[in-house]
Amino acid sequence: MNEFKFFILICFCFFSCEDNFQEIKKINNLDSFPIGIAEEIKLIYTDSAKVKAILTSPVNKDYTNQNFPYSEFPNGIKITFFDENKNQTVVTSDYAITYNKTNIVDLIGDVVINIHDGSILKTSQLFWDPEQEWLFTEEKFSFKNVDYDIIATRLDANRSFTIFNTGELDGKVMIEESENEKK
Repeated sequence: MNEFKFFILICFCFFSCEDNFQEIKKINNLDSFPIGIAEEIKLIYTDSAKVKAILTSPVNKDYTNQNFPYSEFPNGIKITFFDENKNQTVVTSDYAITYNKTNIVDLIGDVVINIHDGSILKTSQLFWDPEQEWLFTEEKFSFKNVDYDIIATRLDANRSFTIFNTGELDGKVMIEESENEKK
């Protein structure tokens, strides 16, 4: 009878074990960990001895050890841009990620751009291409300035908002009538 109990115990052990090999591989996969973590960072970007931008963030995680390298700002980001007249444009978001190969920045969660002229853009996600100085999103956004007070879905704009394309919009847009149109 004891042999039978031992046989049942052995069978129970074999059938109760799960194949956790894939989970164990994930735990031991060092590539999924950042190559570096920085806290309370402040990066100053200069060009020709002039400050062009200042980036601050509570945490930066560097994943440049990945196949598709990126840098993550899990606790938010603040970037202050300076133009040639030292005017400031401030960009904030709850989370940000920058992809090294494409140089695209993905801002997520309570994204706000406060432009020096009083214009404000708000959205939940915004992509930024710093090389092309181009902003775009498929999410709902609001934009307010002297001439606009709009809410729309889809934004495709240059950094200075002089080229500004949207999807379906709702709001107010100031249109100036030219002298030729008045006649």
